[in-house]
Amino acid sequence: MTEDDLTIGIEEEYLLVNPDSRDLIREMPVGLLEACQREISEQVSAEFLQCQIEVGTPVCRTMSEARRELSQLRAEVARIAQAHGVQLIAASTHPFASWAALKRTAKERYQILEDDLQAVARRMMISSMHVHVGIFDDEVRIDLLGQVTYILPHLLALSTSSPFWQGQLTGLKSYRIAVWDEMPRTGLPEAFGSRAEFARHVDILVKAGIIEDGTKLWWDVRPSVRYPTLEMRISDLCTSIDDAICIAAIYRCWLHMLVRLRRENQRWRRYSAMLINENRWRAQRYGIDQGLVDFGRGEVVPYPDLLDEILTLIHTDALALDCVDEVEHARTIVKRGTSAHRQIACYQSARNNGANDAEALRAVVDLLIEQTLVGI
Repeated sequence: MTEDDLTIGIEEEYLLVNPDSRDLIREMPVGLLEACQREISEQVSAEFLQCQIEVGTPVCRTMSEARRELSQLRAEVARIAQAHGVQLIAASTHPFASWAALKRTAKERYQILEDDLQAVARRMMISSMHVHVGIFDDEVRIDLLGQVTYILPHLLALSTSSPFWQGQLTGLKSYRIAVWDEMPRTGLPEAFGSRAEFARHVDILVKAGIIEDGTKLWWDVRPSVRYPTLEMRISDLCTSIDDAICIAAIYRCWLHMLVRLRRENQRWRRYSAMLINENRWRAQRYGIDQGLVDFGRGEVVPYPDLLDEILTLIHTDALALDCVDEVEHARTIVKRGTSAHRQIACYQSARNNGANDAEALRAVVDLLIEQTLVGI
């Protein structure tokens, strides 16, 4: 495999807001999705709820290309949304919307999903970012699936944007994960020894009529069924476009490092799900604030120290993929905080300045509307 094989693609799911109430819309405005698809083509699609809209970049060869494509998609969807009387926010939860008030998109596959999962599906008032990295060899993809899980909590911590849920400050930096984990077949993936072993496990569920195919495996990282990629799904949706590109670049560089080790007949140590899940919870609860467990030392290490180690490990890979600046942006995230930090600070500042709870929550929505389009 070469650097050209490790292509990159990014998917984002945005929330649509009523500019007067700042609440999520119940119904997508007539003609909005059609206008997006007419002007941006198949890169825009509906999501489970009518208040959501999804974009996906084309296959990109560089992080600068990925940034350009993603920025253009955000800007174009926001422009078309505004023309139809709604605003766009990039965050994994809305500060105060109620899931019970929202309407599902009228598609057969979403109807089937709701019939199967009931309230668990209806509560999916959450959005995320998915990052695809091209791994064209089936066996390599399965091998890397078992090794890449180590880095997932670190990426989640950098991405957090969901501290609120239905008007409550939850105390978690990523409440989205708590909602998402109610779904079946989520969390860390199993470890498989080969592509054939993976296929056998999927086939059992398919033959039993539980799932139609591997697209119903909603793990934090999975071999994509539609594309020859390893798809990272753990991260929150970043409000900042720079943060989104940074996290995608780190994920891509980490896979590049694993491929590089493989060429040298080495591999990253495979840690148990028990240990990685502990870091996953810490990232969900604290984000970058309280550190993660260093399994070798057996102690909690401050996140900035862990980040230094990560960036050192992938420096060679960032050079090879021409994305040193993008991965180094992680230091900026740690210094100024994630979207979750900014949302909490906005809410607390409004409350301290005399706003009531509802006013402070609307101020957070205004912040998200503004910051979603910064830098694009």
